[in-house]
This record gives sequence, C-alpha cells and structure tokens, in this order.
Amino acid sequence: MQAFEGLRVLDVTHIFAGPFSTYQLAVMGAEVIKVEAVQAGDIMRQVGPDAQLNEQAMGLGFQAQASNKKAIALDLKDSQGRAILHQLVKTADVVVQNYATGCLAELGLDAPTLRAIKPDLIYCSISGYGRTGPKSHDPAYDIVIQAFTGIMCANGEADSAPVRVGPAMVDYGTGAQAAFAISAALYRRLATGEGCEIDVAMSDAALMLLNYHVVSTLSTGNAPMPHGNRDPDLAGYSAYPTAKGDIMLGAYTPRQLAGLMTVLGSQTRAEQVAALELGQLATRRHEDEAFISQALLAKSASEWEQLLNAAHVPAARIKPIEEALLTAQIQQRSVLQIAGADAAARLTPVSGFTYDVDGPALTSGAPKHGEHTVELLEQLGLSPAQLEQLLQAGVIKS
Repeated sequence: MQAFEGLRVLDVTHIFAGPFSTYQLAVMGAEVIKVEAVQAGDIMRQVGPDAQLNEQAMGLGFQAQASNKKAIALDLKDSQGRAILHQLVKTADVVVQNYATGCLAELGLDAPTLRAIKPDLIYCSISGYGRTGPKSHDPAYDIVIQAFTGIMCANGEADSAPVRVGPAMVDYGTGAQAAFAISAALYRRLATGEGCEIDVAMSDAALMLLNYHVVSTLSTGNAPMPHGNRDPDLAGYSAYPTAKGDIMLGAYTPRQLAGLMTVLGSQTRAEQVAALELGQLATRRHEDEAFISQALLAKSASEWEQLLNAAHVPAARIKPIEEALLTAQIQQRSVLQIAGADAAARLTPVSGFTYDVDGPALTSGAPKHGEHTVELLEQLGLSPAQLEQLLQAGVIKS
C-alpha cells in the first residue's frame, strides 16, 4: 500500500509549482483530481516543443507533472459549477489552489468557505509572496521571484550582470515545499483530527533554496558573491578544461584534495594539503589551480572522472541533459518511469527518492481536458439528465 493511497486531493492549480506539488502526492498513491476551467485548461497544456501536442492541449509543459491525475472541467464562475466543487470538497482530504488572492471568495475557493464544508480539510494555498504582507496581491512567476529574492544576483560569474537560473527551480522547489507541508499536515491530522490552512509562498521557498546564502548575509551583512564555475577559495572545487571536454571537480576537503593531487601525479602536493585544515586551503589556491589546470590537459574528462571517482574524489564530466539521461546510472534508477500504456506513453521523472516497498510510481499518463468529468460527477450521484443539462449550459466539459 502506497503512503497516500485512499486520500483524495483536489488540484485547483496551474503552471508549475502547484501542479508539481500535487504530482508528488499522486505518485505516492493519492487520487488527485485536477480542476480546470471549461473554456480553457491549464495554460501549460499549450506549452512545449511539440506543436501537435500543444494543439491537442497536451503540451509537454503540462504532461511533465500531470501523470496519475484525473481531470474535471468546471465553470467556477457559475453557481452550479461552484456547487459541484463544494460537493467534491466534501469527499476530499486536501485542496491545493494557487489562484490570485482577490478572486478566491468569488470562486468559492477561499479557506473559510471550504473548511466550513469539510472541517478536517487540509487547505494549501500557493502564491508568489504568500497571503500576508504588502506584496500578497502581487503576481509572480519563477523568474520574477528569482529577481526579488536575490537568486539572480547569486548566480553567474563574479564580473557578470545577474543571471537567472534556467530551469524553473523556484517553481519546483516551491512544489516540493508544498508537498512536504501537506504531508506533515496529514500526519498531524492523524493525531488531532484537525485540518489546517497552509500558506506556501514562492518567495519563502526561494529563501529556503538560498539557505546558506541567507544565513551568511544575515550574519555578516554581505551576500556571498557569485563566482561562476570557479570557487574563489578552493582550487579543487571548480570546473576545468581537459584534453577532451570539461570536468567539474568536487575536491572540497583536504583529504579529497589530497586524493586529487595523488591522481594527478603529485604525491608531494597531496601530503602538503592533507596536513591542512579546510580554512587553510585558500592560501594555496592559485598555485594549486595552476597545477590542476595543466595536469588535467593530459587526459579526457571521461578518463579523469573514472580515475578520480575510483579514488573517492567527487568529479563529473560536464554534459548536456540529453546525454545525462542516457547514462547507465540514471537508466538503472527508478527516477524515470513510463507514464501511460498507450502509444503516447513517455518517460517522465517521478520523484527524487525510492522506497524498498510501495514507493513512488506512475500508473497512468496525463489526462485530457475534462477527461474524467462524467465519471467523477456520476460518483457524486448526478443523473444522466443532470449531466446533459450541465454540458449544454457549459458548466462542465467532458
């Protein structure tokens, strides 16, 4: 039995952060029902490199975090649509939403309304800046939060302008924080019988991703400066060119740096650094960098990676994503699984952890817009005549 089997989650979210949080619950067995508007589904249905999938409202931007979910299409601006949502809430354990603060009550999505319907409900709200504070009503995306929280200024080279992190790390980090918060709230409910309201802010989650930078800045008054691929203090904790390709070295401790020096052919240097404390390595950074730079030109990055890892020195050849996905290491893990059983089935990242039993797994692919509307409403007891009336009125879509 998976950890969240038997739990029902209403996913009233869009874009990345919200859908990713509920996706993590879905791969652990929760029944996640994605609630979308009748007129248009999640905008990510139209995003991705495959134009045909985008036209079919099944873009890869949507599919990346929609497996294992069911989909219902409701017009929440209509009183009948809101009534259906409230009926679903009665059957749910968790509601996750990331609508703008101002429209929640209008759509019947605010916490007081839904928790009055289901007192032990776990209600999770995801937004750019949280539901309190002077920016609580301001819109945001991943890149905007990167700018607001200082992530862009912490990224890039020392002499470059601020640089955004390419992948939507704030979105995914926020989704992971939300999934953890929901999990903890469900555990608390087991002991107390009480639901709760969770307020997840992308800006707060970004600060958690900046954890050391935040502590350092608060303690000293100065933020750590960006330094690109070359650590300003540790010669063995940097990227270098080789005879073929570039390599990222992770020789952080004196012991690891000594191992690096041994593999590179200098036992004298190895003995010297092995006798130092971590804080003393910076005093010899430039001379060590000069030696490392020259020595690494003797072999390819792949060769050095094997030799260094065999000596317990962290190192990896720098490679593009498409190549990384083909490595034996990733291929033999369960992080990538097949979503769906039809011709459209595709490999999809599932979760960053495994269990020895009943771990995260994919059981179905991403749903079409409104694919499960009729099924779910029949479970609520609606008759064929009622379903037809709602379809004709545009309150639902199947």
